Amino acid sequence: MQLIDLSRELHHRAPAPQMHPPIIMGVWNDHSEIKQAGATRFSSKSWALSLSDHSGTHVDAPCHFNPDPDAPSIDQIPLENFYTGAICLDLSHAPLRHEITAADMEEALKRSGQQIRPRDTVLIDMGVNRRLWGTPGYLHDFPGLHVDAVHWLADRKILMFGVEAISPAPEGEANYKAHLACAARGITHIECMWNLDRLVGKGRFRFIGFPLRIRGGTASPIRAVAVLDE
Repeated sequence: MQLIDLSRELHHRAPAPQMHPPIIMGVWNDHSEIKQAGATRFSSKSWALSLSDHSGTHVDAPCHFNPDPDAPSIDQIPLENFYTGAICLDLSHAPLRHEITAADMEEALKRSGQQIRPRDTVLIDMGVNRRLWGTPGYLHDFPGLHVDAVHWLADRKILMFGVEAISPAPEGEANYKAHLACAARGITHIECMWNLDRLVGKGRFRFIGFPLRIRGGTASPIRAVAVLDE
């Protein structure tokens, strides 16, 4: 089998949406400090991290946009929801800031030659990292899903979908409509993914993206991985 890492690197001041704090990383202790336990001298190094539960490649929990007090937090979602069958659709030609329609999704699915099965994860390559990573536009100019495309996915009984951008839909009202649609339809999504272009044309694969067990978490960073049969 082949493993493809779909996770963005976590680092100090990594790009983050304005509604979430940045990642802050610093040395807590390092090898310049010599410690002693009995007759044994040693040194050790560790980092201190401050970050949002929406940092890096992360998956949203239902409680993020659903005000129902019974909406599950990230630690309440079954682990099997993060170990699923998956496909990747090619929407890399979508113009920047474009809202991808249900018809666009239907056409991409047809081109892929695949089917969306119940409880799948659907990843969507929109060419965001290739075109925008390392530029100010990464936080503002990305394409994303029209709310009707979110419903199109939910109608196919998926568990979640994933995108490279910091949001599932273009900046502004479209983004909040997409989040609210996920909450209403009982699905979720992954943001800030990496290497989705390597999955286009690969057919079906296994997706793994387990969250941290954050009590009451509204999201969690994940180590997203695609498992391909060679």
